[in-house]
Amino acid sequence: MKKARATFRVRYGETDRMGGVYYANYVAWFEMGRSALMREAGCPYSQLEKDGCILPVVEAYCKYRYPARYDDHLVMETWLTRLSKRDLTFSYRILRDGRVLAEGYTRHIPVDPEGRRICVPSHLFPLLEPYLDISGV
Repeated sequence: MKKARATFRVRYGETDRMGGVYYANYVAWFEMGRSALMREAGCPYSQLEKDGCILPVVEAYCKYRYPARYDDHLVMETWLTRLSKRDLTFSYRILRDGRVLAEGYTRHIPVDPEGRRICVPSHLFPLLEPYLDISGV
């Protein structure tokens, strides 16, 4: 099973008064990991949307283990834990020096540009299956 990896540094504006990363930024980083996986798989979001498929988030979860701080160099790992015609679940792990700081998932349903539910496009399955781990997060 493949995992997409993205590296980045914590920006000062992402931290709170206590010096840790503000909790909502982790979910924003999940989007960065999801976009990296889709690009790596050969189907960037921009192309998916041109093809008439939008993947809104319908559920999000994040477990915070240790705080990230300003200027930390972080690694985001992203993979899929569900891939079906009706929905997809991306899972994430954020690490600093090999230590898991946070982990979570987002679940998405495919819709057309008018917001009507559709099936996940069939051409995505062979592109995304290498990233699928059904054993969980």
